[in-house]
Amino acid sequence: MQQLACAAFSEGDEGALPSLSAATEWINSPPLTPEGLRGKVVLVDFCTYTCVNWLRTLPYVRAWADKYRNDGLVVIGAHTPEFPFENDIENVEWAAKEMDIRYPIAVDSNYGVWRAFNNDYWPAVYIADVNGRIRFHHFGEAAYDETERAIQRLLSNGGHETDTQLVKVSPRGLEVGADFGRLRSPESYLGYEKAEAFASDAFQDAPRTYTVPRLSLNQWGLAGNWTVKGKPVVLNEANGKIVYRFHARDVNLIMGPPAGSKPVRFTVTIDGKPPADAHGTDVDAEGNGIAARQRTYQLVRQQTGIADRDFGIQFADPGVEAFCFTFG
Repeated sequence: MQQLACAAFSEGDEGALPSLSAATEWINSPPLTPEGLRGKVVLVDFCTYTCVNWLRTLPYVRAWADKYRNDGLVVIGAHTPEFPFENDIENVEWAAKEMDIRYPIAVDSNYGVWRAFNNDYWPAVYIADVNGRIRFHHFGEAAYDETERAIQRLLSNGGHETDTQLVKVSPRGLEVGADFGRLRSPESYLGYEKAEAFASDAFQDAPRTYTVPRLSLNQWGLAGNWTVKGKPVVLNEANGKIVYRFHARDVNLIMGPPAGSKPVRFTVTIDGKPPADAHGTDVDAEGNGIAARQRTYQLVRQQTGIADRDFGIQFADPGVEAFCFTFG
């Protein structure tokens, strides 16, 4: 299972649209079936709400759902969780509302729909024709024009009239496409199951006080009393810190307090200083922010001067769980 930035697309007869019956719940719709969808062009979009690669495709998926709804297209989100908190239906419902997703979502908490499609990626798009045959897929970001042309072609071939113009989107925040030309930092998990480039020796599943050593590009470290668990790192005492030496326009962090816990205050720095105009949507110019729930937080968005820099985030309160850095 991988989050993909960019990958190739494919067209052809790839077999029948698999069953959606393994969905544990549905949002915005009663349960849908391939049989009930015959006569429609069906786009199934595999997602998980913290995945920044998927978030950057969402403006297009929303726009396609809106534009072609009356022309015979049905868009279905298949929400398959990567992190444990994404299994929580209240979190998924919150994310759908927050992200203005009005099309049906098959909640795939047990990976049944994922396995039925033999899928391996977030994001992944599969498009079936009016006869229920998958005719197109694309893994990762980009290929938006090719994907929309496939929608138009399958609608036309199925007897539906449609406007052949391509949608135009105005993404904001996390939905803005990455600056791949200047991106030098990879997605970085913090829990020991997938962690790479941790600059200290992790003491697994037990509290430990860490100090940050000197960092090379794309190394990260902890300061303060933390417990490194399989998926997150968990702050045990106030004023703990995470640092990362990065090279990118954006710094995002999947984090937050567990459900039912108090919000956690934090402060972000770049090279030891407040971010000023380089602050992300979840912090102010002084770097101050509050983590109230577990999601993806945009902490840095630089406009100029992209180079090797030291990112720091210090938490004024204990209890935060941090899962993964992503960049853009």
